[in-house]
Amino acid sequence: MGMEGFRIANGPITDYGGSLTFSVILTCIMAASGGLIFGYDIGISGGVSSMLSFIEEFFPSVRRKMIMHGPQTNVYCVYDSQSLTAFTSSLHIAALFASLVASKLSNKIGRQAILLLGGIFFFLGAVLNAAAANLPMLIIGRIIMGFAVGFANQSTPVYLAEVSPPQWRGTFSSGFPFFVSLGVLTANIVNFESNHIKKWGWRLSLGLAAAPSLIIVFGSVFITDTPSSLVLRGKLDDAKSALQRVRGPDADTEGELNQVIRSVEESKQNEAGAFKRIIRREYRPHLVMAVAMALFFQLTGVIVLAFFSPILFRTVGFGSNAALISAVILGSANLVASLFSTFMLDRLGRRPLFMIGGGIMVICQAAVAWIMRVQLRTDGTKQMSHGYAMAIVVLMCSHTAAFSMSWGPLHWLIPSEIFPVKVRSAGNGITAAVSAFCIFIQTQFFLSMLCKFKYGIFAYYAGWVLVMTVFIALFLPETKGVPLESMNSVWAQHWYWKRFVKERKELVVQVP
Repeated sequence: MGMEGFRIANGPITDYGGSLTFSVILTCIMAASGGLIFGYDIGISGGVSSMLSFIEEFFPSVRRKMIMHGPQTNVYCVYDSQSLTAFTSSLHIAALFASLVASKLSNKIGRQAILLLGGIFFFLGAVLNAAAANLPMLIIGRIIMGFAVGFANQSTPVYLAEVSPPQWRGTFSSGFPFFVSLGVLTANIVNFESNHIKKWGWRLSLGLAAAPSLIIVFGSVFITDTPSSLVLRGKLDDAKSALQRVRGPDADTEGELNQVIRSVEESKQNEAGAFKRIIRREYRPHLVMAVAMALFFQLTGVIVLAFFSPILFRTVGFGSNAALISAVILGSANLVASLFSTFMLDRLGRRPLFMIGGGIMVICQAAVAWIMRVQLRTDGTKQMSHGYAMAIVVLMCSHTAAFSMSWGPLHWLIPSEIFPVKVRSAGNGITAAVSAFCIFIQTQFFLSMLCKFKYGIFAYYAGWVLVMTVFIALFLPETKGVPLESMNSVWAQHWYWKRFVKERKELVVQVP
């Protein structure tokens, strides 16, 4: 149900006019670049973890298992090491706490300032990682980078939703997952090249994380804060200037600003904090979606597959370089599909993309599970043939592409647009925190799960994707093109959520 299906009780939804200005395009691109640091971390972690020089320096027990790898070795368990997975997962437990802090801090210092802090923290962590002399130093660097990821993941989707014109909100909001995909691909290419540097290639891979952090620092200095954030902090003149800058001279900035002020004033009528407010009955669907989007996003399995794809490709028989180049191919599929979703989100809508992507993902994961069951015995000792190994690469690329046009961008977009301004920061903070916690759990235990479940891990994820696709079909209303201030009516007309959310008098009713 798009914006054309609604009207206000005394007239159509207000169109404040304005054009697609160069300023709003540039502002959203600079803000969306916050996804670079998250994407670079996803891509760099698994690749570095598969480099022999890195393994030898920090994880000698894994190296011994690799040396002893023979025809009777269980290939599923070679990389099963809690200290190795702690290298990846430590970042995300820090991101969990940072995202909750950012949701409160964002209302006090602004979305723009949170992005700037994220860039600074990521730079410091990258420098520490590149210079790491031991495992504790490596983990501390990862924790610092985790604060950066938590800040960026909480503030960037909110920033994009608040600045974007309603009819282009899906396109601009998909810029964040696009930059995540770009960061993943860039990291995979860096890993492939630095793997040729035998002794210190891993230092180059980790140290180059400073580059995307500097892009974010530079970009956040030159973009304006969002009108909603400025109004929340009482800076009405700055909010009006920000609207004029991003909407252009033909827009009714006075009218839009008044609407933003009304939304913010509503949020101040009740003194309860946003986290207390969001647990009320009227925000039940918002809270459920905040948790469900983050939880289901992780249960697609894509994130851990992205983290550990080089290790997975080595498990099925590729050498080090072949595994890394396969990860590059996977990252390329991810980026191309992200571009596709950018143009389709505001055309097809949210729900159709969820349905299409979910169906493809289930098929691909089930097929990978079947191939690994047939080619690798239950004890994991049979070597997979080259043809079947390549089939796994193709299936994983298809799975990643389906994810990148559905759950990839929509996991960030839906939470950023469904929350009223009074609980928007809290809602996105919960989403980011649940997501970070799930990534921490999965990255910490994925290699152990691979060792225990073997090929069954892909059937496990396929089952979850089926469940979440059914959930979306039943409980997520279409939000394409609906202004943020009119989103209440979407929930009030839903077959299930209308029992919690009441229609506001001044808002919308559906036109037959």
